[in-house]
Amino acid sequence: MDWRTVKEKADLYEKLMRLDKPIGILLLVWPTLWALWLSADGRPEWPVLMVFLLGTVLMRSAGCVINDYADRDFDRHVKRTRERPLTAGLVSPREALILFAVLCLLAFSLVLALGRPLVTWLSLPALFLAISYPFTKRFFALPQAYLGIAFGFGIPMAYAAHLGTVPAEGWWLLLANMFWSLAYDTEYAMVDRDDDVKIGIKTSAITFGRFDVAAVMLCYAAVLTIIAGLGWSLLRGWPFYAGLAVAAGIIGVHYTWIRGRERMACFRAFLHNNWVGGAIFAGIALDYLIGGR
Repeated sequence: MDWRTVKEKADLYEKLMRLDKPIGILLLVWPTLWALWLSADGRPEWPVLMVFLLGTVLMRSAGCVINDYADRDFDRHVKRTRERPLTAGLVSPREALILFAVLCLLAFSLVLALGRPLVTWLSLPALFLAISYPFTKRFFALPQAYLGIAFGFGIPMAYAAHLGTVPAEGWWLLLANMFWSLAYDTEYAMVDRDDDVKIGIKTSAITFGRFDVAAVMLCYAAVLTIIAGLGWSLLRGWPFYAGLAVAAGIIGVHYTWIRGRERMACFRAFLHNNWVGGAIFAGIALDYLIGGR
């Protein structure tokens, strides 16, 4: 066996799964952690926590693979994506589908090991959302909203894992994540807008047009409002709202970056959303640490 060839292939699979770009994992991890802490009153079960963290990595990787498979004929026309392994012909479509299946099976095995029936059932729509998202860009004007539901489906699953049911707050948190995804992924779409127009892909940046910056900020406002409302309903303390205040300050910085609609500034704002999610989680975790229930 030529180990150099094996290593080269492994490097290509790593790039196909975007493990070399962890921002996508972080954008899935933060809302999952919000839900795990809120659903467990700040004391998540360690087996549940580990399953969800590993599952997030696996399903984000699977999502990247199926996205590149669906977009393989489009990506070659976009400057930022034309060198991706599948589009460049370095990985075959068959290899990509096998890798996707393996990742999904590994994630499902974690769900089964958890032994929570409702979580198992919820994993089925989660899989459907992951598979179908890439194709929504062909016909849906706001595929980023669909992505937010797909990215955030760990939220109702987290509530199901701890409570055996999904209360209203779980669905409200999922809605907040949808708006957050719509905000940050519109920033991301603003980077590729010119290329996407040429190839006929639908994105929120194209749909919002000259109102793109205003739409992004309104989506951010919806995120903060919904989560603040949840905090009020759950009788949370000042650290919870302090985390939201820090997130709001970060979002204000994003506005200064995206208002000029420059490609790299918009991409910088997208990457910076890690700190938005982290600030919100820090507020939630600190509130439970200091104030308990």
